[in-house]
Amino acid sequence: MKHYSSLIVIDPHVRFGRPVIIGTRISVYDILGWYASGMTMEEIIADFPELTKEHITAALAYAADREHKTSIAS
Repeated sequence: MKHYSSLIVIDPHVRFGRPVIIGTRISVYDILGWYASGMTMEEIIADFPELTKEHITAALAYAADREHKTSIAS
């Protein structure tokens, strides 16, 4: 699933080049960390109202795609 490409950007001048949600400084890593700590999608959106369910889903899809590419390269 590649629908995340319109929602995630990598800019070397923003968050040291980490992938972030476009128009924010919120990284994919941040979202994954919040999820891993037990936050729900609704809690993340409540704390960061600039995010949508689509943004969070895009971050998860991006991470899954990266993991898939890493496992293929091994």
